[in-house]
Amino acid sequence: MVSYVSHLECAFSGKKYEPGLIHSVSEEGKPIIVKYDLKAISGSVSRLDIEKSKDPGFWRYSPLLPVSSKRNRVSLGEVITPIIELIGSSQFIGAKEGNAMVKDESRLPTGSFKARGLGLAVSMAKELGIRHLAIPTNGNAGSALAAYSSRAGIRTTVLCPDNTPEINVRETQMQGARTHLVNGLIGECGKIISDGKSQIDWFAVSTLREPYRIEGKKTMGLELAEQMGWDLPDVIFYPTGGGTGIIGMWKGFQELKSLGWINCNLPRMVAVQSTGCAPIVKAWEEGREFAEFWEGAETISSGIRVPYALGDFLILEAIRSSRGFAISVSDEETIQMQKEIGFRDGLLLCPEGAATVAAYKNALESGQVSSEEKVVLFNTATGLKYPMPDVYSRIDKENVDFSTFTN
Repeated sequence: MVSYVSHLECAFSGKKYEPGLIHSVSEEGKPIIVKYDLKAISGSVSRLDIEKSKDPGFWRYSPLLPVSSKRNRVSLGEVITPIIELIGSSQFIGAKEGNAMVKDESRLPTGSFKARGLGLAVSMAKELGIRHLAIPTNGNAGSALAAYSSRAGIRTTVLCPDNTPEINVRETQMQGARTHLVNGLIGECGKIISDGKSQIDWFAVSTLREPYRIEGKKTMGLELAEQMGWDLPDVIFYPTGGGTGIIGMWKGFQELKSLGWINCNLPRMVAVQSTGCAPIVKAWEEGREFAEFWEGAETISSGIRVPYALGDFLILEAIRSSRGFAISVSDEETIQMQKEIGFRDGLLLCPEGAATVAAYKNALESGQVSSEEKVVLFNTATGLKYPMPDVYSRIDKENVDFSTFTN
């Protein structure tokens, strides 16, 4: 197996860093990203090689991934996640039939897209000899890290805000992580991990505080391109907290373009946030390069309850470079859309996924997106991980009232 990594690079200053060593953030305190020898890849690997690959899920894109030895890949049976057309709900949303599709990441190990980023981060930790990983999480990242780390034999510590969905906390603990609840937000959990580094020999895999989660997340874009016949949609709606996914996909699209594997226009990238926590939306609307800390962050969409993103400037760059936009929706709109999609199309979206559909509906109404445009909406996790309404209807088997079934 050949590694095509040429070097690592500060995403802000461009300063280069040597591959094969343990890196966190750059000297400027900004994310470090992986760079590849795309010329060498182009001369050795073709799209057909990718299409014929027998590797599971996102590992089929290994030439564009940083793991240099196959024995260091940590796998839990990854799959290609399906693209599902919205049929029953298209009219309700205002979309033209055939133009609204959901990329359902809930089919991955641990039930969320976090398997991509953490699968890569843990594999690289194994390759670099790291023995203890720590992460702050609002939910799905913790369970993904726990599962992949247990598979790799690496110790894991996970800190969750105390309002993290209970199922996320429990599954994280059940999959082997030392799991702790913290009376604060995700940033305060991250500060504990940062402060503890000098006392405990752990390595933080917080969002964009190491170079490799972004490489896993970019496989959403690589996979999408292959699934669409090496073409891309006009618009992508993506639920945005720390933003690794939107940054990673945009990076992946640039790499595919440089390799000549795609010749289409790149999609407009739309960052979707909650009105209860919308720092990226505010920064985009005000034309800022960086986002301000969002005070009092609160939303049912726990995955996008991130008041400060280390890669804020990269998210905003992807939005602006793609001629996209940032948009927020209320929790009420999210809950209603989650119900509508379940009733009309049979998909149990997570709140973050439902938020993207609600944002799409609003964007169609405002004219920010045309019904003629092909749109992909990312559902980032299974709705089974989140609270759902109680069922109150009861049937007395001795005295059945059949009118119940016709109401």
